[in-house]
Amino acid sequence: MNLKRIETFVIVATLRSFRKAAEQQFTTQPAISSRIASLEKELGVTLFDRDASPISLTIKGRELLPFAEKMLMSAEQFQKRAENTALFTGTLRLGISETVVHTWLTEFLRSFNDRFPRLDIDITVDVTSNLRHDLLDRTLDLAFLMGPLSEPSVTNLPLCRYPLVWVASPSLELPKRKLTLEELAPWPVITYARNTQPFGEIKQQFNQADTTNVRFFTSSSLSACLRMTVDGLGLATLPAKIAEPEIENGRLRTVDCDWTPSPLGFTASYLRAPFNGAAEEAAKLAMEVAAIHTH
Repeated sequence: MNLKRIETFVIVATLRSFRKAAEQQFTTQPAISSRIASLEKELGVTLFDRDASPISLTIKGRELLPFAEKMLMSAEQFQKRAENTALFTGTLRLGISETVVHTWLTEFLRSFNDRFPRLDIDITVDVTSNLRHDLLDRTLDLAFLMGPLSEPSVTNLPLCRYPLVWVASPSLELPKRKLTLEELAPWPVITYARNTQPFGEIKQQFNQADTTNVRFFTSSSLSACLRMTVDGLGLATLPAKIAEPEIENGRLRTVDCDWTPSPLGFTASYLRAPFNGAAEEAAKLAMEVAAIHTH
């Protein structure tokens, strides 16, 4: 029996969509339909009610689904027992927060290339809220994001933590003493996108400090935040690891403030699902690389 057809059956049953299944498997909707039709012909049963919206399993399809999932889990365990990651093929869809891009992503990709020589990788860089949505929607296999995700279907492996620092261009001529949030309020605050945890925390602190005149320049791009800060547009909270090179060359200086946002904690998060073994192994590799790079 063709294992690829079994896998396609499980994916379509999970996503309840031929289109989404095609996107997940990097193929076309007709190819997915053909696999399901071939499996149904081989088994002599109808697995899906195609007239339903969204499509749904038939009674026989619901009966067979647990057995199909067990077949895939057995195949995955067989692969793991071989302890040969070179057996993994296909494409790993990886979502990444930009902080990771600017720190240890390149080292991870070098190690990934060595350990998974037959596995391609498709990278999406986005904010955590979007990565979380795509992971749960199964358009990503694995995500390095600000976690952990509190979802029963998700496994979270700890990666690293990055302290945040206040920084500004020397051209702003901020006082070189401990400042309050009220004293920072006259300058624009350059920070993370509005749909992120760091922005929410920063906005809340300024609200509590009763700084009604503060302005926020937000961006989903850390590179843009760094450039605006270096150019003297305002002051920013950035991961110390990312700000360090600009501090060392004198283009930025740290600003001593009586409040600093919480450190950013990152996890490698993936769905516990049949045939997601490559994501699990890649997550473990990310833990190894992050531990070396951040200590």
